[in-house]
Amino acid sequence: MLAQSDTIVGYGTYIDLIRPLIGDREVVRTGMTREVERVTAAIERAMDGRRVALVSSGDPGIYAMAGLVLEICAARGIAAGPARENEATDSLCIEVVPGIPAMCAGAALLGAPLTHDFATISLSDLLTPWETIERRIAAAARADFVIVFYNPKSRRRDWQLARARDIILESRDGRTPVGIVTAAQRPGQQIHITTLDRLQAAPVDMQTIVFVGNLSTRTFGEFMFTPRGYAHKYAIDG
Repeated sequence: MLAQSDTIVGYGTYIDLIRPLIGDREVVRTGMTREVERVTAAIERAMDGRRVALVSSGDPGIYAMAGLVLEICAARGIAAGPARENEATDSLCIEVVPGIPAMCAGAALLGAPLTHDFATISLSDLLTPWETIERRIAAAARADFVIVFYNPKSRRRDWQLARARDIILESRDGRTPVGIVTAAQRPGQQIHITTLDRLQAAPVDMQTIVFVGNLSTRTFGEFMFTPRGYAHKYAIDG
């Protein structure tokens, strides 16, 4: 997709990750919290007839830019539709290209913590009120979902993960397995398995995904997995 594009738009860190694939194409890069600016730049260039790749890390539809593209088009009355091969249209053609989200990359490194129902929650309160985040954590914990936390800690947000742990401890045992994956499938990758009551001591930053097991989640050697329920229906022990 990058090879077919005229212009590449993205957050600076993501541009650096794909720099060897860009060649001499036009690049528009912005800093953190400049999402509206770069999405607007991508839309404007696409409306001028250029093929534009707006890049995100992971999957563009999971805590990323695909939703904001559609939201801005809807808010500004820009006609847009799916890109279809050999179809002429006056609308802005949008194609969301799936990627590998960090929760899937991290889960694969841990083993299989997401085999059963799970909830994904971002601990960043930049766009979502913290009171709303707390309600979601409590509801997911009571419903026995495996919980995946994005954006668990930054230099300015250093207390939210501890608060999330305390909320979950109201519904789960402190020995509940917790997987910690930083920089999944990238240089500097780190993988740790700990327990809910020891989560505060785990190395966590903004590149980390935290997997909190449910009541059935267990460890097996260096793996962490959540049974789906086969043992209740079938003889699996030979």
